[in-house]
Amino acid sequence: MSVDSTRTAGAPAAPPGALPAAGHEPGSPAARRVVAALFAAGLATFAQLYSVQAVLPALAGGLRVSAAHAALSVSVATGALALSVVGWSALADRVGRVPVMVVSALAATAVGLVVPWVPGLGALLLLRAVQGAALGGLPAVAMAYLAEELAAGQVARAAAAYVAGTSLGGLSGRVVSALVADLAGWRWGVAAVAVLGAAGTAVLCAVVPRAQGFAPRRRTGPHLVRRLREALADPALLALYAQGALLMGGFVTVYNYLGFRLLAPPFSLSQTVVGLLFVVYLAGTASSAVAGRFAARGRLPVLLAATGVFAAGALLTLADALVLVGAGLVLLTAGFFAAHAVASGWVGARARPGARAQASALYTFGYYAGSSVLGWAGGVVMGAGGWSGAVTGVVALAAAAALVAALLLRRDAAAGSMGA
Repeated sequence: MSVDSTRTAGAPAAPPGALPAAGHEPGSPAARRVVAALFAAGLATFAQLYSVQAVLPALAGGLRVSAAHAALSVSVATGALALSVVGWSALADRVGRVPVMVVSALAATAVGLVVPWVPGLGALLLLRAVQGAALGGLPAVAMAYLAEELAAGQVARAAAAYVAGTSLGGLSGRVVSALVADLAGWRWGVAAVAVLGAAGTAVLCAVVPRAQGFAPRRRTGPHLVRRLREALADPALLALYAQGALLMGGFVTVYNYLGFRLLAPPFSLSQTVVGLLFVVYLAGTASSAVAGRFAARGRLPVLLAATGVFAAGALLTLADALVLVGAGLVLLTAGFFAAHAVASGWVGARARPGARAQASALYTFGYYAGSSVLGWAGGVVMGAGGWSGAVTGVVALAAAAALVAALLLRRDAAAGSMGA
């Protein structure tokens, strides 16, 4: 069914010339431009967000700060992004999805081109926080934009293309900065990713079609509160927010701390080799696209299967054979991005049109809150119980996500009210 068929009588009417509820037809030039624009936006956003993560040791040495202080350059950006998404979604309800995405990408890229050249940690953290807040405009409204512009049967696949862009961005931001940093220092590494982000932003601005399914909502205040309340009152949406928070928390735990295990015996790998493990992000790029195709036939089975693959991958990292650890990391990454593609696209399809941007923003907030809080807590668990303790925590998060999905999403999935 059309994602707009749930529009209530009290929702604002579409403006003159608005797109019919069916959205852009599959395979049409406009539909392809929507997908290309969102892929480029995802790449630009996540490349810049994580550009400093792979060069933290060099950054710490260059600025003469501790590793913990250097890591704040990642934390302040993701934290500011999480805090900014609701504000961006409110703005998008007033001025439209496309202007918000374009302004967000341009502002973040402009700041990103300055970040590598600041002299000290304080200025770096300030600019990274500004950049993270600017980047929040893209994930805050991307899924709402897809749900409004595309035919219902295309949303799951388009959401998967966007998530594929985010996974490729996360990979390229880390790998490009690390490779360039080895040759010219961390500042040039981060600058190279800023240039990559500028290229993605240019593609977004060039190809994104003007929104036709958007109806502006000029009033805020109590109306914004009402839309937020609506986005929080639906148990199915809460279950989807929980998917992002729980699975992202487990994913970040593995990526934050597996390197410590691989640097130590019995593996004793070099830091360079450990850094190249980010290449397995490509598994996420592929799995998100595959999940999008299967999710068009039914989202819940795909979500649960992806969560199972994620947990199985985490368990494989307990092995003492490097090939098994590598296979586990591939499975964990593929499972995570497949689940994220399904859940994030489901939010846009499930939410009522009047609260769609807020629901998308709340999913994004949960996603990054899980990254910050649960990812940090995974390190505490590892400190107490070693790598086996950390993996136990990751599997517990996956089990909790699957249980929530099975309990709160099954009825609507079976009824077809949340179908692709």
